[in-house]
Amino acid sequence: MKPAQIVLNFNNDNFCLCCLRGGRSGEFPFSLYFCVLSGCAIIVRGQPRGGPPPERQINLSNIRAGAMARRAAQSQPDTKDTPDEPWAFQAREFLRKKLIGKEVCFNVEIKTALGREYGMVYLGKDTTGENIAESLVNEGLATVRREGIRGNKQLAKGVLGFKWLVIPCTRFTLTLLYFVFSFPPPAIIEHVRDGSVVRALLLPDYYLVTVMLSGIKCPTFKREADGTETPEPFAAEAKFFTESRLLQRDVQIILESCPNQVILGTILHPNGNITELLLKEGFARCVDWSMAVYTQGAEKLRAAERSAKERKVRIWKDYVAPTANLDQKDRQFVAKVMQVVNADAMVVKLNSGEYKTIHLSSIRPPRIEGENKDKDKRFRPLYDIPYMFEAREFMRKKLIGKKVNVTVDYIRAATGAGESTPAFPERTCATVTIGGINIAEALVSKGLATVIRYRQDDDQRSSHYDELLAAEARAIKNGKGLHSKKEVPIHRVADISGETQKAKQFLPFLQRAGRSEAVVEYVFSGSRLKLYMPKETCLITFLLAGIECPRGSRNVPGGMQVAEPFSDEAMLFTKELVLQREVEVEVESMDKAGNFIGWLHIEGVNLSVALVENALSKVHFTAERSSYYKTLVSAEEACRQRKEKIWANYEEKPVEEVVHLSEEKERVANYRSVYVTEITDSLHFYTQDVETGGQLESLMETMRAEIAAQPPVEGSYSARRGDHCIAKFADGEWYRARVEKVESPARVHVFYIDYGNREIVSSTRLAAMPPAFSTRTLPAQATEYAFAFIQVPQDEDARADVVDSVVRDIQNSQCLLNVEYAGASCPHVTLQFADTKEDVGLGLVKEGMVMVDVRKEKHLQKMVTEYLNGQESAKSARLNIWRYGDFRADDADEFGYSR
Repeated sequence: MKPAQIVLNFNNDNFCLCCLRGGRSGEFPFSLYFCVLSGCAIIVRGQPRGGPPPERQINLSNIRAGAMARRAAQSQPDTKDTPDEPWAFQAREFLRKKLIGKEVCFNVEIKTALGREYGMVYLGKDTTGENIAESLVNEGLATVRREGIRGNKQLAKGVLGFKWLVIPCTRFTLTLLYFVFSFPPPAIIEHVRDGSVVRALLLPDYYLVTVMLSGIKCPTFKREADGTETPEPFAAEAKFFTESRLLQRDVQIILESCPNQVILGTILHPNGNITELLLKEGFARCVDWSMAVYTQGAEKLRAAERSAKERKVRIWKDYVAPTANLDQKDRQFVAKVMQVVNADAMVVKLNSGEYKTIHLSSIRPPRIEGENKDKDKRFRPLYDIPYMFEAREFMRKKLIGKKVNVTVDYIRAATGAGESTPAFPERTCATVTIGGINIAEALVSKGLATVIRYRQDDDQRSSHYDELLAAEARAIKNGKGLHSKKEVPIHRVADISGETQKAKQFLPFLQRAGRSEAVVEYVFSGSRLKLYMPKETCLITFLLAGIECPRGSRNVPGGMQVAEPFSDEAMLFTKELVLQREVEVEVESMDKAGNFIGWLHIEGVNLSVALVENALSKVHFTAERSSYYKTLVSAEEACRQRKEKIWANYEEKPVEEVVHLSEEKERVANYRSVYVTEITDSLHFYTQDVETGGQLESLMETMRAEIAAQPPVEGSYSARRGDHCIAKFADGEWYRARVEKVESPARVHVFYIDYGNREIVSSTRLAAMPPAFSTRTLPAQATEYAFAFIQVPQDEDARADVVDSVVRDIQNSQCLLNVEYAGASCPHVTLQFADTKEDVGLGLVKEGMVMVDVRKEKHLQKMVTEYLNGQESAKSARLNIWRYGDFRADDADEFGYSR
């Protein structure tokens, strides 16, 4: 039975508490009918003013009806229960049905010493209405009192009397009733204990039961130790609200559960549902434990309670919503899911470009029992926790890279660490939906998460909390996921990141497999990722081949190494494109640390190419042997021409310097004198042309003289990335420089454009470059080069040995330089000592410090052959990397060389 919207009737089907009428008609006051005690006694109430009105009992004069049944007093053990006298119940029912919801007029004729009032009651506003006592006598339901006459009563128009029995309910009877009444039985509300608990008489078998309204709880009356009752705020008002609408009314009761000595049910009045109205008027709050059995739709109760909270009525007068401090745009928004952090948390990207971590409201991800008590087990791998991997995979496949609707439910404040609990930062908890599906509800229904139980007064919960509870109940019933009685799934995943020996075992298999499926688990930098290989059930560290990506900040023995420009942008680009996506990888080789090197593809896009196309990476010389080399070089050239991002400060080299010898038939040896000023850790070096050295010295002298005459104001220069300026070096002299990065006024990264060295300085050591000494007057004199025909070892120790040797031999000395071929970032050259004309790179090969980079161009074969002969001599002498004899492929991997 679906109840209509409740409209409480009193007179002419249109009454409410705030407009109850009262007054006098001559000497006859008229009042509101309240309840019938028996066939000859009623209780009336007047007009409510600032609270429930007082009650007044009126006994009908000169008549007597049968006495109602009474239960024996517990304080008097000698007394017994007394049943109804004949026709007592019918008399009470006659009065109840005649007076229900009507106005009456009465006059008091006698008032006894004990305060009992006797009088005549008329139906209506004056004495012209129906005399209730006469009607009772006419129906044979009461007798006329005669002074001094006692005799047998003849009731019910001459019909013999009949005893009615009211059956009180025990626990067994309540449980029996709950199962017997599969339909809402008719009932009469006999007593209202508080706003949400009543005593009802179930018809037609006259069971007297206590019914608690399902899903809600009203303020109650607390009984003190001395027996007095103290009402909670709004308890009396809530009780009167229910009494004035239901007491002694004909209703139907849906019996919904019997958890204790009371029955949980819903009372259906012809005019509506009292449960919903109590909530809407702020007289009750929803309770979770009985909400589950409510059959009329829990969402209606939540909506009614929400309406009262928004209007701040009665018990909600001091209510503050969990999201009251948030703007509308912060409470509801659309975002793109970038990462699934856990089974209940994700990182989303807002339309503004900001990243935000969102936690799903009111659910708890799978966890191991007792893990919070054991600090050693608090943080465990994803695959070690039963059903955690399944939960994460469900969210990843459904959400990653897609737009979702986010409705913030509450903000959980940050908590400090305790003895057995970790510290948690502030959390934004929300309901996340996609395509109308509540993700939290879907997780719970599959048994991949559980619902958090709250204190009743805790309002920080999901706006769809009842749906979550219902979903969990279904999952438990069907034995899904965490609630299954089957053995928990076990995922045996081998993490071979950094495990060189294990990585070597996997390498041949991955190389033969060609393109393998993988899931990107983590992004360390733009070109360094952690992959999960589903078929091989292993985790690997994967390096992108063919590119040289800017490095982020990292810890080194000497301290923290600062990040290179655009390293953060490169990492963010890679994250947005591939993080937690399904990709394909081609493994080509492995480095000394056990990291695999190869190509990564996502939806037909080569990540290495994508990074180069977006000017976030340079082409590495190792790409020359791959099929993607032409694509990489073409993309890099386009970005270099546009001077985007890492190429923003790129300066085109003179045409005569970069000679594309690959187009010539024979190698041309055109050595020129240079002065080596700086050698980098990657074995690149910077030189100055000896021919223009005099111009540089003259410019420096003139610039320093001008600065000495007019010193710059200390701290007046505001550094910006890409600007040319002058910087005071450690020797106290000023040099031309370019700003590469600004961390803070105290940490500015500069590059000395005439010498090739870098330094981190304070902005107080910087000043604006005078226009007369800009690069238009004299171009930057430091030019970057790399050695031709040799492979630089990737191993830090081996590379450091090579760099130390080169620094001892050629730094701050004059050499002869010849450009051999173009490289990804700078020309590759051969360098000779100025006095002996010996090839520096060939000397490194002969000493066994580097390997030969075999070039395929025909015009370079003579030089390649000479270098290979030098390598063979180093092998024969077992020098350095050849000290153990033949240098096998495994040895090349150990020293970081690509094969």
